[in-house]
Amino acid sequence: MLKGRSNKIPVAAKSALLLFALLGSSILAMSMAGLFPIKIGGEPSENLLSQTKEDAKSEVLPLVSLSPKQRASQLEEIASRGSSVDRHRARYLLASDAIKQNQGALALKWLENLESDYPLLAPQVALKRAQAYTLMDEKAKAEAAWKNLLENYADEPVAAEALYVLGKSNPEYWEQAIAKFPAYPRTLEIVRQKLNQNPSQFPLLLLLAKYTPDTPGTGSIRNRLVQEYAAQLKPEDWAAIAYGYWITGVYRQAGEAYTKAPVSPRNAYRAARGLHLGGKREQARVAYQKLISQFPDAQETGLGLRHLASLSPSKDALVYLDQVVSKFPDEAPEALLAKAKILEALGSSKSAAQARQSVLTQYPSSEVAAEYRWDVAWKKATAGKLEEAWQWAQPITTDSPDSQLAAEAAFWIGRWANQLGRQREGKQSFEHVLASYPESYYAWRSAQFLGWDVGDFTTVRDLVPNVVKPAGRPLPPAGSDTLKELYLLGQDLDAWTTWQVELENRAESTVAEQFTDGLMRLGIGDHLNGINQIWHLSRRETPQEQAQWQALRQEPAYWHALFPLPFKEQIANWSQQRQLNPLLVTGLIRQESRFEPKIRSVAGATGLMQVMPGTGKWVAQQIQLKDYNLEDPSDNIRLGTWYLDHTHQEYNNNSLLAVASYNAGPGNVAKWIRKYGFTDPDTFIEVIPFPETKGYVEVVFGNYWNYLRLYDPRIAELLEQYSKSGPPVPSSK
Repeated sequence: MLKGRSNKIPVAAKSALLLFALLGSSILAMSMAGLFPIKIGGEPSENLLSQTKEDAKSEVLPLVSLSPKQRASQLEEIASRGSSVDRHRARYLLASDAIKQNQGALALKWLENLESDYPLLAPQVALKRAQAYTLMDEKAKAEAAWKNLLENYADEPVAAEALYVLGKSNPEYWEQAIAKFPAYPRTLEIVRQKLNQNPSQFPLLLLLAKYTPDTPGTGSIRNRLVQEYAAQLKPEDWAAIAYGYWITGVYRQAGEAYTKAPVSPRNAYRAARGLHLGGKREQARVAYQKLISQFPDAQETGLGLRHLASLSPSKDALVYLDQVVSKFPDEAPEALLAKAKILEALGSSKSAAQARQSVLTQYPSSEVAAEYRWDVAWKKATAGKLEEAWQWAQPITTDSPDSQLAAEAAFWIGRWANQLGRQREGKQSFEHVLASYPESYYAWRSAQFLGWDVGDFTTVRDLVPNVVKPAGRPLPPAGSDTLKELYLLGQDLDAWTTWQVELENRAESTVAEQFTDGLMRLGIGDHLNGINQIWHLSRRETPQEQAQWQALRQEPAYWHALFPLPFKEQIANWSQQRQLNPLLVTGLIRQESRFEPKIRSVAGATGLMQVMPGTGKWVAQQIQLKDYNLEDPSDNIRLGTWYLDHTHQEYNNNSLLAVASYNAGPGNVAKWIRKYGFTDPDTFIEVIPFPETKGYVEVVFGNYWNYLRLYDPRIAELLEQYSKSGPPVPSSK
């Protein structure tokens, strides 16, 4: 939260949030939040993430979300009868819970003979037995159990746990772990311990760079490798280092490293683009030219030509852009628009107009055509020419239904229709938004105009939605059967450690692997990277990958993962005390911090609700709170919700102004109201001069809407009716 602060991007937000900091646009903010309004086409996929029929009938799996104390009696009852998968699962969970509660003897009771009954998790059963003996301080039995694990399951990831424990007294075991399971978290502990003793071990530094690319502290390791060991690095090593720089937004170093990686179109493009983003313009020009020379027909080359044009004198730029238009149809619309801007600057208005018209006639479904149409439509609307605005915006909904602007255009078509007295067409447009873009911010606005009880800017704070979480977990689309079983049982840390070994190529992961990685990260509480991994699926480039992503988007589990509900109890508690809609608070927290309790912005804003230290101190004084910790979730939400309530009181409970003030400060909001007036909230949002704040408002309320549609059965049922009946297309007459 901020009084006059202009940048709320957390330092640890990595690549997706760094892109926001670089570009700062409303559309990018919405797409990063998961509100990228792309039409979901095709038939719904069947059981892509759904549990099997047998698992759907399980008595154990619905108990996974409960605490050990809450589920103990039910699990014991299931574990005492018959011989079924559920009985074995119940015994395993009871043993796991007992170990977490330091009850080794009780764990051993539930583990007795479980390997033979439950072969799918036999290695994990052996692991739990060794852990139980260790807890009981039965040293001889514990050592025998660890060696038994290593002997019987030498190739399973859990063997690394045995190697770690046994290596404390015999260093040879640690060397085996490094050689056989380099990606396993316990192995990485070994590596760090060795580096603490001797920091100058090139192979170990390289291992961390490869297997922990986005872990805090790895950036300094990458720098050491580049500065001290460059002569020993092979091309594939440079690729791993470059990938780490790239995904953490250190673009100049990424570009320099990619120049030494194995030669490929992607690596050549990233070399040039990294240098470009890193401010090395002349080096970037040379790298783009090298890409074009080496890979004249590659997809990356069309994009490279466009970027090269932006670095070149007008005459050369026009030549490059013409090459794009003639050879790379996917990049041609953007090239034509760039060409038009250059021609306009050169005084060739007629040629510029022809280039723009070519975008509309030759590439009517492109994003560039949609952007051009929307720019003209909004200018017409601002001038009061609503009929002309309608005519310019309407083709976006039909010719460019997959555009980032399609939901916004359809919503405003509805608004303008109502203002022109065409209520039927307005209703049709709002219904189109709900049917085609149910995840968008504009779906919430459309629902409100259709009379749904979803709250508007003046009433949303007072609503208390009925929040119902899904009963079970989705089935991860990638990974071994063992991994999937561990995840379904809520054994998140064990699933995560197993996944580290199974995910062999992080830089080239499939769509299914990337989504699974997101699920695993969310499971261990790494919400920022988990959400971002899933969101980044939208940036997949090949038609096959896009189709796989679209199939995932049709699954409720995809959206539940993109909009998780951590800290639900703390949020509900403090929201109730402040009389705030808990889902609005959740939506704000998701945008502020991605649910990372310890995250800090460049300006020092801390924790879930990004409370500035000075503001936190002031709020604490108001509520007479002496001891607090901004990194503690409950304290942070307590202070943040008080301040959010305060901003609501300042603006007569108008949540739009309260949320905008939370981001940009009350001084800026007051200035905008004086300058632009506040007769229509939707128009006010469009004219907010801070792109970050405009995007912030839309994303926070878009988040609120997504939580509402996903977790309130009443709203979900209403939306389901639209998805079954199909989207009405807004009329142009």
